[in-house]
Amino acid sequence: MQPVETQNLASPDQPVQDTQPVQPARKRYPWYYVKRFDRYIIKNFLGTFFFAILLLFAIVVVFDINEKLDAVLTAPLKATVFQYFMNFLPFVLSQFSPLFTFIAVIFFTSRLADRSEVIAMLSNGISFHRLTLPYLFSAAVIAVGSYLLSAYIIPPANVERIAYTNKWVKNKEVVYGDNIQLQVKPGVMAYMARYDNTTRSGFRFSLEEFDGTTLKSRLTAETIRYDSVGLWTVRNYTIRHFKGLNETMTRGNVMDTLLNIDPRDFLISKNDEQTMTSPELKEYINKQKARGVANIKNFEIEYERRIAMTAASFILTIIGLSLSSRKVRGGIGLNIGLGLLLSFSYILFMTVTSTFAVSGYTSPRVAMWIPNFVYIIIAAVLYYRASR
Repeated sequence: MQPVETQNLASPDQPVQDTQPVQPARKRYPWYYVKRFDRYIIKNFLGTFFFAILLLFAIVVVFDINEKLDAVLTAPLKATVFQYFMNFLPFVLSQFSPLFTFIAVIFFTSRLADRSEVIAMLSNGISFHRLTLPYLFSAAVIAVGSYLLSAYIIPPANVERIAYTNKWVKNKEVVYGDNIQLQVKPGVMAYMARYDNTTRSGFRFSLEEFDGTTLKSRLTAETIRYDSVGLWTVRNYTIRHFKGLNETMTRGNVMDTLLNIDPRDFLISKNDEQTMTSPELKEYINKQKARGVANIKNFEIEYERRIAMTAASFILTIIGLSLSSRKVRGGIGLNIGLGLLLSFSYILFMTVTSTFAVSGYTSPRVAMWIPNFVYIIIAAVLYYRASR
């Protein structure tokens, strides 16, 4: 029996109907489109972050006024408000931005988990990795803002803040130095037995120029004075030039010199590193290293700390999300307590490791990144467990 061929019974003039259902065209969103839950998380994250800042600002102001009560009562109110507190609060924000970030993540994510909103998001097909993206975006906003504040905006404000504390609280400015020796440029060494910045005068000054290990010339002066335009003036000076076994000597009363030295190059006060922007800090560190100045560890630590703190925003955000994305029996209070413990331990850890650089056990860069390396491992383990 031959198989029967099936024929198309439709008229040649009639189009064949497609029996497959037509799929609706997938809506394509432009690159700048942000989904609703992304906006929801970003708004909650940044809103909680700024709310935590305002709350802790109030606490910090109360404690700081109590600590500096004598200065607050003595100094003019305008100076206290505008010269000190208006510059002090941004400084606190820069120092404790990882703490504020971690508290914000823990607080609002615990609320989402407690109301089962995280479960609803995951049940609707949103993966845990996709849920992390708005958190990382918010952390990036905070990290960039914190770095710009600490690197460019806060240092000029610290000049005013430190000037207020030196005048009304306790003067920590270094105004004199003894046995100062530094390299002016390659092959030229300067020495002062003593320098007093109140009179801008140095005593028993000498300037020696070498060609390799051979002394070419030596200038000695009883006093040297620095003026506001960077000009050094020596008084009662003697210049000796050496050429083989021959020596020529010149004496004089007053002579102006253009030494490439500033008093701040050798009179280093506490917290001077906080008054420099990051480009100024980098230039100062390189210049001091070339001159052989030893006590610049705090400047190197401050420079590396500003960079390391930007990574802390991402690390602590991941840890906070991983810890608080599940509903726990202890509720929000348990997550907040654990978050405060971890964030304070991070800040304490960074303070402890900075002493390693001061003592010479590690470089400032390694010392500032040790906490980040440790907490990156903690963040990776917690994130892996939370995503599963």
